[in-house]
Amino acid sequence: MNVAMLLSGGVDSSVALHLLRRAGHRVTAFYLKIWLEDELAHLGACPWEEDLHFARAVCAATDVPLEIVSLQREYHERVVAAAIEELKRGRTPSPDVRCNRHVKLGAFLEQLDADGRTFDAIATGHYASVERRIDGVALLRGVDARKDQTYFLHSLTRPQLERCVFPLGGLHKAEVRQLAESLGLPNRHRRDSQGLCFLGKIPYDDFVRAHLGDQPGPILDLASGDRLGTHRGLWFHTIGQRKGLGLADGPWFVVAKETKSRALWVSHGARLAEHRTRHFRVPDPHWLSPLPRATAGAFDVRLRHTPALSAARWSASVSEGEPQGLLVSLHTPDSGIAAGQSAVFYRGRRCLGGGVLELLPGAHEGIQEAASRDFDR
Repeated sequence: MNVAMLLSGGVDSSVALHLLRRAGHRVTAFYLKIWLEDELAHLGACPWEEDLHFARAVCAATDVPLEIVSLQREYHERVVAAAIEELKRGRTPSPDVRCNRHVKLGAFLEQLDADGRTFDAIATGHYASVERRIDGVALLRGVDARKDQTYFLHSLTRPQLERCVFPLGGLHKAEVRQLAESLGLPNRHRRDSQGLCFLGKIPYDDFVRAHLGDQPGPILDLASGDRLGTHRGLWFHTIGQRKGLGLADGPWFVVAKETKSRALWVSHGARLAEHRTRHFRVPDPHWLSPLPRATAGAFDVRLRHTPALSAARWSASVSEGEPQGLLVSLHTPDSGIAAGQSAVFYRGRRCLGGGVLELLPGAHEGIQEAASRDFDR
């Protein structure tokens, strides 16, 4: 095949490129320039330089052409601006989910098509697999549960997924590292990147502060109402957070945020079980698989990028006779569910899709318990 490979300069995408070449495919590598010059200059760092250096070195060693594609404007408009607006509302966005759909496999494909360039497939270094079936393509979890990245890919459109190849889906991270060593890759000893793809080593809080500044407010104990301290801004915190609160006699966890009063509500770890969430809503679910016909069903859900899957049931949510997406009920309540984050649905290895979740009024387990129904898996 003639394959367009999205190369980041990291070990994963570099090994994926080698696997494609080993399989006999014709490969053109693309480095997507999505770092934000103004923001990074303000923060005094340029994390992209090292990435691009290694991307060039890997391509030179394998005689693969490398092209640099600037998508800075598209990234800012489609990802960063949306994330900042969500943070202002006290929510917890997932920028990397938006980036894959709207930039890496959105704006990039749009530019290829506009230039009249044809590739049989688009490859990335994600840990996931695409299975071709009679009823269309299916997104499958990577075999390495700790590295599986279907959480970040669940919002792809079906036409996008049909064009994707993920060479690392059948490998564990340790195997990828071993391949990088045996191939003598120039970046074989690089550590995995953390956080948003364009930030590199820049702390996330520094980036948020550059856009939103500080907006202090009280930290309140949900059990007593006592003021325990002062936070720098609600957008620096998310539900379930433990670190960075600066409170004594902990552990303390964030359990709620109130934008009007700027209050950050916390609970001591000894009482955290009282503030878990069992039910939430997904108003606009996106399905990679054909839309389920049943009005209710059992499945597994992932609420953040961790290996853990939670057993759950969903039912159609209806308000005033109109469909309102899905009502999701967890078998085991969770203390880290935040409005704005993604809920991703699975049956076995297959990723069905997902969507942005909304909390219900009185989302804490204690408030909801009277309305809770028996969970029958």
